[in-house]
Amino acid sequence: MQVFLPVMAEEVRERGWDAPDLVYVTADAYVDHSSFGHAIISRVLEAEGYRVAMLPQPDWRDASAFTRFGKPKLGFLVSGGVIDSMVSHYTAAKKPRREDAYSPGGKRGCRPDRATIVYCNRIREAYGDVPILIGGIEASLRRFAHYDYWDDRVRASYLIDSGADLLMYGMGERSAVQAVRALEKGESLADSRIPGTCVTGRQAPEGDTKLPSFEESASDVRAYARSVALQYRDHDPVRGGGLCQQHGNRYLIQHPPAMPLTREEMDRVYELPYRRAWHPMYDGMGGVPALSEVKFSLTSCRGCFGACSFCALTFHQGRIVTSRSIESLVREARILTMDPDFKGYIHDVGGPTANFRHPACAGQEKRGACLDRQCLYPTPCKNLNADHGEYVRLLQTLRELPGIKKVFVRSGIRFDYLLGKRSDAFLNELVQHHVSGQLKVAPEHVSPRVLACMGKPDVKVFERFAQKYRAANQKFGLKQYLVPYFMSSHPGSTLEDAILLAEYLKKNRLRPEQVQDFYPTPGTLSTCMYHTGLDPRTMEPVYVARDLKEKAMQRALLQYELPVNRGLVQSALIKAGREDLIGFHRHCLIPPMWAKGKQPPEKSRASGRRRDKAEQSRKRTDPSGPSGRGRGRPRSR
Repeated sequence: MQVFLPVMAEEVRERGWDAPDLVYVTADAYVDHSSFGHAIISRVLEAEGYRVAMLPQPDWRDASAFTRFGKPKLGFLVSGGVIDSMVSHYTAAKKPRREDAYSPGGKRGCRPDRATIVYCNRIREAYGDVPILIGGIEASLRRFAHYDYWDDRVRASYLIDSGADLLMYGMGERSAVQAVRALEKGESLADSRIPGTCVTGRQAPEGDTKLPSFEESASDVRAYARSVALQYRDHDPVRGGGLCQQHGNRYLIQHPPAMPLTREEMDRVYELPYRRAWHPMYDGMGGVPALSEVKFSLTSCRGCFGACSFCALTFHQGRIVTSRSIESLVREARILTMDPDFKGYIHDVGGPTANFRHPACAGQEKRGACLDRQCLYPTPCKNLNADHGEYVRLLQTLRELPGIKKVFVRSGIRFDYLLGKRSDAFLNELVQHHVSGQLKVAPEHVSPRVLACMGKPDVKVFERFAQKYRAANQKFGLKQYLVPYFMSSHPGSTLEDAILLAEYLKKNRLRPEQVQDFYPTPGTLSTCMYHTGLDPRTMEPVYVARDLKEKAMQRALLQYELPVNRGLVQSALIKAGREDLIGFHRHCLIPPMWAKGKQPPEKSRASGRRRDKAEQSRKRTDPSGPSGRGRGRPRSR
């Protein structure tokens, strides 16, 4: 039977270990499930024969909390968690979040801000020069000098600020095993040149591309934009080279990205002996809420060639898509059916983008992703292989398994990729069997200039997909709806663009249930645009809404029909000179606002005339006369 990795010193002794080889420190609660990075890396290292102990959410205020297992034989692994710790703590408006889904009972405050740095500092206090390897999304996206939204400044690489010995970026199975093997052999991590890692050095390696230094990037927005452009250009495991960036008298040195796992390797990783549960120590605390979202879902792929500017996946998992075999996913599905809590529904089969199962074209595996051409933007590449055949077979196979009632697809569907195939086989399959009443898609905006900044297709592509989706539902006699996601205040979006989007929503009778205000998270092209006011791909100026009032107005426009937003919407329309959208005509967004208890000035005369007519009518028909009960005031239109 699978057992959790040890979380207490007593468990280490029970296993007969004198000390663990590695202590894995994570800012998340310990959940042994393949959707959690700490579970994958720890199980991969265990499969390689290493003794790994888990130290989840230690008290960062006290260095002694990091000595629970004694000094590990090889070193510490440190991760800030599944989500960047600052994103876990704060909203796009920089307000504290009420809950932390990756902590016991959803309790907030179980991790520090910038957890990776803080944990490393405490480990150094406890053990001095013990080897420390950092990884996870937080370290990966902050591996170079990066703009920090919460400090509103450019901060140094996390490898520099944490004082760790090595930083692993991207998907870390290979780099983690190679780095730990180097430690075991007593080799220098600085000299090991492990793909997918960063180290520091006193000199720039010969042949590496030099980025603008930390100091230049922090003081000159054009230098920062050039640096980001170079980072994205070389983030490819096939054609990418080494990069280096000076920080004072040291260099941050990034070795080329690691190759994606093969299908066979992915199968092995996802079939390791996970408990698929949170650790029992959280039972009395309400468990770990994040598990409920993924417990009965299947991860089928990695990587994303969609390359949206606001998404960090391109810079973390890369543009080359890899996937698991149908056989491996079927084996995992059968395990799900044996869980006593399983009700017959697989909640999702997907990944970053559900309908990506293979590289965008045959050339990617040989030459890497194209340097100056995106696969889907501004239009799909002529070499794009938009084949959904294997994904359809996967879904069909899963839903035929005993014990499975329904298989849903809830990961994002890239609709422009879906339209790349003339056949409607996948769309028909999706509509008939795999939509839970609503299908979520992300057109994000309608303004051409905003979509260009986002790297998203023209709104006409979304409309074409929406039409086909409606037709498919009518064909099968189903009432299922599209739930489109839109974003406010993305770089490039002016008030005029936000109003254009609001008009589109009204015209098409769309009412977004959720609206995402642009969040400048580390490692994205859009965050670079936000900080610099430049598109790093072209170095052309980009409008950026930084004023909190304007951001609030842009957000309110996307839900203009809500009474609570009417004040902000009216302010936005007046500021943009669009008073024509304030009124009672069917094209207007909102009616005029007026002080409580008073009629709007522009309607007072008309209202007075209606009141006079009503009073005359009442006098003619009400036998009780002026002192009797009237028939009430006429309603304003």
